Amino acid sequence: MTQRIDGASKQVLPDGLYSTCEPSLNALAKAAGDGFDSWQRQINRIALCMGADGMWSARNVVMSIPRQTGKTYDVGWIAIHRAARNPGTRIVWTAQHFSVIKDTFESMCAIVLRPEMTSLVDPNHGISLAAGKEEIRFRNGSRIFFRARERGALRGIKKIALLVIDEAQHLSDSAMASMLPTQNRAWNPQTIYMGTPPGPRDNGEAFTRMRDKARNGRSHSTLYVEFAAERGCDPLDRDQWRKANPSYPSHTSDESIVNLWENLSADDFRREALGIWDEHSTSRAIDMKQWEDTTVSKMRPDGIRSFGLDMNPTRTRLTIGACMRYEDGTAHIEIAEYRDTNRDGTMWAVHLIDRVWDQTASVVIDGQSPAAALLPDFAEAGVKVTVTGATDMGRACGRFQDMLRDNTLTHLGEDGQQPLWDAVRKATSRPIGKSGMIGWNRPDDDTDISPLNAVTLALHGAMTTKRDPTREQKAWY
Repeated sequence: MTQRIDGASKQVLPDGLYSTCEPSLNALAKAAGDGFDSWQRQINRIALCMGADGMWSARNVVMSIPRQTGKTYDVGWIAIHRAARNPGTRIVWTAQHFSVIKDTFESMCAIVLRPEMTSLVDPNHGISLAAGKEEIRFRNGSRIFFRARERGALRGIKKIALLVIDEAQHLSDSAMASMLPTQNRAWNPQTIYMGTPPGPRDNGEAFTRMRDKARNGRSHSTLYVEFAAERGCDPLDRDQWRKANPSYPSHTSDESIVNLWENLSADDFRREALGIWDEHSTSRAIDMKQWEDTTVSKMRPDGIRSFGLDMNPTRTRLTIGACMRYEDGTAHIEIAEYRDTNRDGTMWAVHLIDRVWDQTASVVIDGQSPAAALLPDFAEAGVKVTVTGATDMGRACGRFQDMLRDNTLTHLGEDGQQPLWDAVRKATSRPIGKSGMIGWNRPDDDTDISPLNAVTLALHGAMTTKRDPTREQKAWY
């Protein structure tokens, strides 16, 4: 079967469209007094398609749609239908902020508590109102959990057949990596991502990468839908509002969009109301000529050593980066260790750093890195770790580029340092804030850039720490 989504500015359909459950969804909503607009029905028809093998054609449904279009209403009905139709189904709806998840929970409760739905949900025992543990329970054993990512989200929930990720513009790689394994043991799982284009302050690299993969033809089991106005358009052009918001003006009023215009900055309005993505440069973050020109055969001695740690989003590789800082203001970086966590685990890193802590100036881990899970272990070992945030990383990447350009930062050749060289060749940049700072970003081919992050953090620690273990040892003696 073939299908198109009218009005979408961009769409990528999955392979193997054979049959759809959409008529069953329409029937359930109609019985409860609800219905769908044409654009919602078209999305639902494809999102609920199965291949000839009975598995979801769209393992991932990715929707970039502006605010106030009705996407939460539509996907809410998909979740209710999935729970009602398949006994024992476990569904999680997650958003970045508790206030958003609370509003969604209340809206979906209003649907399932209608008299027409009493055969599906017990009005007396089917709703859990406990703060942070909101839940809708169906008579057939299915459950819909509502969790805010800012509160730990999916801790203790397994076998999730449908995972709905709202506010996907705030979805970091580390948050995504922590959630997806919860679906590993579910039969025929599906994930729905929906959000607006990420802004420069949003940690939306996962959403951005999924969009890039779909548009570049690298994912054949993804439905990607994007509604957006034309880039560079007049933001108050009503015809452009119709292109961006398929519910305008029938369900989304003129006043609602005007209110967004009056309360958002021009850039935020462009992203959140008009669905227009920022233009991202695809150029590499690091000048390869500068990188090759600063290659040395071995590290100079007599410096002060620091370490940085990072782990890839899937938590399969852990890197310890090392930096040696010298009295003349120059520095040298290299990979100290790069290991497979499935084979070696992670505690080896704590033991290694613990053995050399007395001779180490600093140990740095980014607060958003999966490697932050090691912080309690380092604390127990007596190792003081510097935890960085986005601004620190922006400064660290800027320092990295400046020192490379000025020939004050050296590194080893590819032999024995291949993961770092691969990361340097492939890393792109992402904006951090509005001051021109950047962070390293993974390309859409899933290259592991944790070695580059690790040495960058080590460099940051080396150039900012006040701890000098050589001076402390001299004072001791």
